[in-house]
Amino acid sequence: MPIIHTLNSSTVSLDQDVIAPLDASLRGQVFEEGAPEYETARTLWNAMADRRPGLVVQAKGASDVQSAVNFARTHNLLMSIRSGGHQIAGHAAADGALMLDMSQMSSVSVDVAAQTARVEPGALLSDVDRETQAHGLVVPTGINSTTGIAGLTLGGGFGWTTRKFGMTIDNLLSAEIVTADGEIVVCNATERPDLFWAIRGGGGNFGVVTAFVFRLHQLGPEVMSGLVVHPIDDAPSLLREMAKITQTADDALTVWTVMRKAPPLPFLPEEWHGKEVLIFAACYAGDMEEAERAMACLRALGDPIVDVISPHPFVGWQAAFDPLLEPGARNYWKSHDFDALPDDAITRLLSAINTLPDPACEVFIAHVGGAMARVGASETAYPQRSAHFVMNVHTRWNDAAKDQECISWARNLFDEMAPFSTGSAYVNFMPEDETARVPDVYGENMARLAEVKAKYDPGNMFRLNHNILPANVQQAAE
Repeated sequence: MPIIHTLNSSTVSLDQDVIAPLDASLRGQVFEEGAPEYETARTLWNAMADRRPGLVVQAKGASDVQSAVNFARTHNLLMSIRSGGHQIAGHAAADGALMLDMSQMSSVSVDVAAQTARVEPGALLSDVDRETQAHGLVVPTGINSTTGIAGLTLGGGFGWTTRKFGMTIDNLLSAEIVTADGEIVVCNATERPDLFWAIRGGGGNFGVVTAFVFRLHQLGPEVMSGLVVHPIDDAPSLLREMAKITQTADDALTVWTVMRKAPPLPFLPEEWHGKEVLIFAACYAGDMEEAERAMACLRALGDPIVDVISPHPFVGWQAAFDPLLEPGARNYWKSHDFDALPDDAITRLLSAINTLPDPACEVFIAHVGGAMARVGASETAYPQRSAHFVMNVHTRWNDAAKDQECISWARNLFDEMAPFSTGSAYVNFMPEDETARVPDVYGENMARLAEVKAKYDPGNMFRLNHNILPANVQQAAE
């Protein structure tokens, strides 16, 4: 008999007389511990999130989601929401919770004439890219094809085409959502605009999204993209020059920096495998001839070990980092936003690179701006709209015995870089233990988010996330 945690921190036993009517109402199914489908649902991208839900409801459509939400509300159950299962914090699974698994809801439907795509929440970026690129169209998303579209979008979403076309949320036209009262609603710029504003960066706090409609843009099927790899000893001057290039680059050019031990990639000379390197990863979201011109300054820097920038299929480029980000490893991330990269910041960063705790660990710095920066800070829940650098201390390893060493290294680097940060952060890069940072993430938008939360989820039913307390709960606590 499944034992489920409730919203008031107690537990309740659910016998088959209670579960059977729920199961019968679904197009999908209910799974208990011991079923193969249960194991598949609870297994997330981040192996550190090794949790055992009390019960899994696998949904096949919005009506199933509605049934699960109604069931959880009726029985006052703690509920987690799984879509792609890729989030670093692992909120998709919780011990003893009712898990709503939407991984089977993964259809992507492209309307070429309207240049829009309707995407279900279980779709991965690979699903979205394949369907849209079949028509030479693209949704601005992230950089790892196994990422889920739902979590990425609800947290903001940025990647190789953000500077050209804006964030993922800037291209969201509408969403279908099951709210805490079990109603299936649509929100967009004119219908429930408060809810539409909140889900564009506010995470899964306001309901369960069962479909997204995105604006598409012309791009591909090939883009100029690739890597330029340098010795880490040249990093101080390279990082300074890279920062200068980003200040004047046109919107189509995106340059990110990765610092790590060189993996055994076939295009890297064997003598460099396992040595610390600085990698420029670049993509130009536009004309190939313009790309050659725009990337010339970057490719002229220093004396690279290898330069493999060339035309690539966009779908392939989106999956280029997948081999380094496969599911099943242990992951702990820490992140800062920076307006600039002063010399002292570079010095501290490179000192940490010399002490990487595992060959799979890395630090990447993304430069964002362009179209993204032309959206006002209060126009969406995600507020950090200035051109800036995003640092992700991407700590990754396989041996659980190294947990303390790797987590401590990430936290130490985070603390070392804190004096240079803006204080803001990208919620999709935040681990589970950073609940205190949530107000900093949303800044002046936090109070408005709490009001929207109070309107659509006054009981904080959707709390297994980077949680925003409803305004009514905050006021009661004060």
